[in-house]
Amino acid sequence: MLYFDHAATTPVHPEVIKKMDEVSKLDYGNPSSIYSSGRKAKSIIESARNQIARMIDANSSEIYFTGSGTEANNIVLWSMLYNEKKHVITTAIEHPAVLKVLDELQHFGISYDVLPVDSTGLVDPEDVRSAIKNDTGMISVMYVNNEIGTVQSLEKLIEIANENSILFHSDCVQVTGKIPLSVKKIQADYMAFSAHKFYGPKGIGFLYRKEGAPLRPLVIGGGQESNMRAGTENISGIAGLGVAAELTRVNLKKRISHLNHLEGYFKKTILKKYPEIIFNGNSDHHAPGLCSISIPYEKNDIVLAKLDRRGIEISNGSACSSGTVGVSPILKAIGVEDEMNQSTVRISFGRDNTTEDVSFLIDAICELKDV
Repeated sequence: MLYFDHAATTPVHPEVIKKMDEVSKLDYGNPSSIYSSGRKAKSIIESARNQIARMIDANSSEIYFTGSGTEANNIVLWSMLYNEKKHVITTAIEHPAVLKVLDELQHFGISYDVLPVDSTGLVDPEDVRSAIKNDTGMISVMYVNNEIGTVQSLEKLIEIANENSILFHSDCVQVTGKIPLSVKKIQADYMAFSAHKFYGPKGIGFLYRKEGAPLRPLVIGGGQESNMRAGTENISGIAGLGVAAELTRVNLKKRISHLNHLEGYFKKTILKKYPEIIFNGNSDHHAPGLCSISIPYEKNDIVLAKLDRRGIEISNGSACSSGTVGVSPILKAIGVEDEMNQSTVRISFGRDNTTEDVSFLIDAICELKDV
């Protein structure tokens, strides 16, 4: 099989598997215990925390382990219940891990406004400024969109938030391994991440919280994660996440260059052979390796089935909702009509894909036109 759905999940890196296997076999102690095996387990956690901190240019004390990027988003948003100001500003192209949570929080007194984006997926900073109310306590805007790859100008948005003493949260699940990230430069208050998007294991993620930003725990019990996430830690998952973070940091330039090469080759070649194809998103503010394409007169579920029979795996949008029938809210938000919406697929490249793989994909897509 040729796998082109790395925005959904990535294969676990062999070095990550090796580390997780080693920890699972040998380091079974409870990190809260004071005897030797417990102390060893605790040191593994802190080592991984340091690896993650180096990857995003943070302090290790600002990193909190979670079970997923979704959980990391939830912790931040549910903390709004304890904020004096209970209005949130967000956009129409956020992940359900933000929009559905905000919808639920309305039952508990939180209000929110959803801002439109332009035809490329960018939110206008002036729209954000205009949406601010006296009780606005948070702005939540994802950094890289999971379906179209558009990269928001976070620094401009955070500047507006800071001018108005408003907290800023960003879903950064699609960022890692695609664009450089320094939290010291971006200066968001909260960022959510997931290991399985950058060749780490599933079931483990982390939350970055800037020093001093308010936060309340979602899961209460023991004192793990500085009282921010109760429950005995997933040692092997955390260790694997740490290795994935270190590999991402060390190989970032090479990975970005590889993704840019594959995407550039894909765009140039397929548009020559199939000029009717439309690329969605913003070509100037775009995460490398993530392509949303509309194929006129071809239903995406049929395209996926035909390519699957050829041994090619792509998706029709977010993996969290691609098993459902209907139009993509994100494509709808950027003005893609329903018919074309249902003719759109997402192709996302990864570190193991080759130019030859992409050529095979292009030929398979072009054959659809000839049927």
